[in-house]
Amino acid sequence: MASRPETGSAEGSRPGGGAKGLAAALGPGLLVAATGVGAGDLATAAFTGGRLGVSVLWAVVLGAFLKFVINEGLARWQLATGETLLEGALTRFGPAVRWAFLLYFLLWSFFVGSALISACGATAHAMLPVFEDAVRGKTVLGAGLSLVGLALVLRGGFPLFERVMGACIGVMFVTVLVTAVVVGPEWGAVLRGLLVPTLPRSTEGLGWTVALLGGVGGTVTVLCYGYWIREKGRTSVASLRTCRVDLGVGYAATALFGLAMVTIGSTVPVEGRGAGLVVQLADALAVPLGEAGRWAFLAGAMGAVFSSLLGVWQSAPYIFADVHRLAFADAARPVDTRGRPYRSFLVALALVPNLGLLFEFRTVQKVYAVFGALFIPMLALALLAMNGRREWVGEHRNRPLTTAVLWSAVALFLLFGALGL
Repeated sequence: MASRPETGSAEGSRPGGGAKGLAAALGPGLLVAATGVGAGDLATAAFTGGRLGVSVLWAVVLGAFLKFVINEGLARWQLATGETLLEGALTRFGPAVRWAFLLYFLLWSFFVGSALISACGATAHAMLPVFEDAVRGKTVLGAGLSLVGLALVLRGGFPLFERVMGACIGVMFVTVLVTAVVVGPEWGAVLRGLLVPTLPRSTEGLGWTVALLGGVGGTVTVLCYGYWIREKGRTSVASLRTCRVDLGVGYAATALFGLAMVTIGSTVPVEGRGAGLVVQLADALAVPLGEAGRWAFLAGAMGAVFSSLLGVWQSAPYIFADVHRLAFADAARPVDTRGRPYRSFLVALALVPNLGLLFEFRTVQKVYAVFGALFIPMLALALLAMNGRREWVGEHRNRPLTTAVLWSAVALFLLFGALGL
């Protein structure tokens, strides 16, 4: 178990130092935000906008805020104790939790991997329809992009990963935000949807609103923020302020992206779910925006789904290697991205989930959504227990407002489960 680090200097302990220093400080927050935005989140936001209009925009902002609070708690634990949140939970709550988490994580990895490969393949086929059969095109192109992600992570390490993700994030956000403006929503209604929370009267509408809340900003992938801030050299509580700014910017960007997708969906509604809905939405946008607009939106969608795939390919092996060292190896040694556990899991993640392409995307996406939704209340409960104890985190324990928000997150996802989403 790592000892608590002393408060001292660290990379990014104070945001600033010019544009280059600011960009370095904001990196991990944008990475975790982009990794959490996949085809399912695009589809959920667009579909909810089509069904309920812009009156539920407040749910996007609230969802992003909840994930910010959860990720801030994760960073606060790590910087105060020197342990990742996963390490702290698995060493303090006993071996049963360790094995239960490992089983859950392996199943989640398979379904999220399958969903991401399928989404990348469907989007790539819409851009380059080189196969007459759409299913074959999705399968071949998805598998190919999975191998591209594998090669980028294996060969380039964190620096190349960060640069490629930066390019994908730029294309994703700029394209989708510009599209939302160009389709010409009714801006008065948009403002009311942001500032005046209203709940749909139907059970189905309420369900989609809760899905929108839960779909903002990722699930298991939020654990990866701890590994990425280590890559940036943030190892003490002196970096806590930088992490808060970093996460604030990352989740603000996520909220803007979600707002844009709901707005687009409310203006150009289409039917469907998952990657297919995103492609249909791009086709529908060709009417008001022309073929160039369709291609631009598809490029943004590809930036979203490939950055999510690349983020999971780089980060999920971190989680597996962390569990492996705690269960089977030397717990005192840090995770090594060049070690066998990390690299073996990365290769398996890029290859095994291709079997999921044999199933309908909607089925895979639904199972993945259920597995992901289960994680957030578990994480919130862990933060309530671990960051609530002064003997573990000292003066950095949860404040009353943070505790209230975390309990709200637990209640929200219990509602999410009760509605069967």
